[in-house]
Amino acid sequence: MRLVTFNIQHGLGPDGRCDRERLADAVRSLDPDVLALQEVDRYQPRSRFADQARICAEAMGAVDHRYVPTVAGWMSAPGLRWRARGRERYPAYGIALASRFPVRAWRRWRLPMASRWIGPAQLGVDEPRAAVAAELETPSGGVTVCATHLSSRLGNAWAQLPWLRDALGAAPRPLVLMGDLNLRDEAPVTVTRWRAAATAPTFPVGRPRFQIDHILVDDDGATPVDGESRAVDTGLSDHRALVADVRLA
Repeated sequence: MRLVTFNIQHGLGPDGRCDRERLADAVRSLDPDVLALQEVDRYQPRSRFADQARICAEAMGAVDHRYVPTVAGWMSAPGLRWRARGRERYPAYGIALASRFPVRAWRRWRLPMASRWIGPAQLGVDEPRAAVAAELETPSGGVTVCATHLSSRLGNAWAQLPWLRDALGAAPRPLVLMGDLNLRDEAPVTVTRWRAAATAPTFPVGRPRFQIDHILVDDDGATPVDGESRAVDTGLSDHRALVADVRLA
């Protein structure tokens, strides 16, 4: 099973443009079975009003996907607000999870925050954060995969990861957590005590110096395939996509 987490930075290319086909081609090139996405636009002017989660899901041949808005409203406008369940046609920005395997159940969470976000021009505060999990039915059995994007403020991120670890305590195992955790290198393993399925620097994209995108595995039922993890420059975003192949017992 190929797992991929990718902060797409709303599909921004090096030329400063967002192109639907270029985003779809990037996802196809990664060939994920399960894909976690962060910084995903829906119906935003800057990304040409695209539903980016749907574009990525269709490109990989997903049978199911969920988009979870963390911010609703125009990204260029002040006064953006949290919406746990934005209306389908409401402009938004958030995270997504897509799967080629059937999904038995979905669950989502709003992560705790130490501050309230009001608008992009306000410094020192942070945007809302969320997580979404799917219980998947694969040919080798069930697996739970959770996608998230933790705070870029270290105080929030350090609190959010153990909170999410505990929230996932009752989830069926094996369990995989994927996303832009905004915690460097070995920090997520130290906090969760889970194993890293992929180890490679992911940020910044051109000459990555550290890893803030992670794929973590809890339970021996999911084993990373040695030598198959890597960070991929897709030609989009300021992050590299992180790829790991995992074998289910």
